[in-house]
Amino acid sequence: MTEGAISLNLSTSIDTKVCLSLLFGTLTINMSSIKIEFAVQMRRGDESYAGALRSALDGVGQVEIDAQEGRVIIQTQRPWSEIQDKIEATGVRAVLSGFGGQSAVALINTTGSVVDKTPIQGVVRFTTITADKEPGVVVDGVVDGLSPGLHGLHIHESGDTSAGCSSVGDHYNPRQSPHGSPAGVAEERHAGDLGNIRADENGRATFRFVDPVLEVWDIIGRAVVLTANADDLGRGGNDQSLIDGNSGERIACGIIARSAGILENFKRICACDGVTLWDERNKPLAGKERSQKL
Repeated sequence: MTEGAISLNLSTSIDTKVCLSLLFGTLTINMSSIKIEFAVQMRRGDESYAGALRSALDGVGQVEIDAQEGRVIIQTQRPWSEIQDKIEATGVRAVLSGFGGQSAVALINTTGSVVDKTPIQGVVRFTTITADKEPGVVVDGVVDGLSPGLHGLHIHESGDTSAGCSSVGDHYNPRQSPHGSPAGVAEERHAGDLGNIRADENGRATFRFVDPVLEVWDIIGRAVVLTANADDLGRGGNDQSLIDGNSGERIACGIIARSAGILENFKRICACDGVTLWDERNKPLAGKERSQKL
């Protein structure tokens, strides 16, 4: 094992086996898969294309295709953005229309307003991993426009973006714990401490992991925040490290809103702006082509 890596084996009440690996502040999770649902703009009843799409999705998980409705449901461990790219590589448009069970979504940019076009754009989704309201969520996201390298990812206590990302309050911390690592127990970290995400040389961060502390119903109405610097996970040796990990300026944020689970709402993406799913596809959640206004 590389020096600085921590590996844990956990088991949940639904026998979900989770492996956590903490490497230089990034969190990688292998876990039981969840269902994600896409609306695919295909010809109604086109079984020939359905077969081609099934081949394109080979190896990503269990695939169900409804050619009459243009609906694709995949049980997978892969990030939703990777699945969408594979579908669209076949020459059609696709929109994520359902994600797991109880779900929430935050549209990310530098102002926290979903209608603004800013250099940083992205989306972070959350869904429960158990059916009995126990803690634990899948966090799945993609963000563009970042500087390459590590950036802190946190849940903050408020969804007030009236003054941009500066007005969303401190880290969500209902237990009044010190700032720490997402691999720590609940008493040794803020509930909102999600560690770091890594942006590649093109400025895109794609991530998917499980946080064992968060609960979807407790974070709706709060905010996701990205920071300019890496989070030192409370190990920086100064007072600020125990507050925010010396992670620096808040460079992007978004309000967490309830979103549709599987088969709940096939016509709209999320409750946050209410646009139809094909309008939303023309206004990408991440990337330079997202238009400023609906």
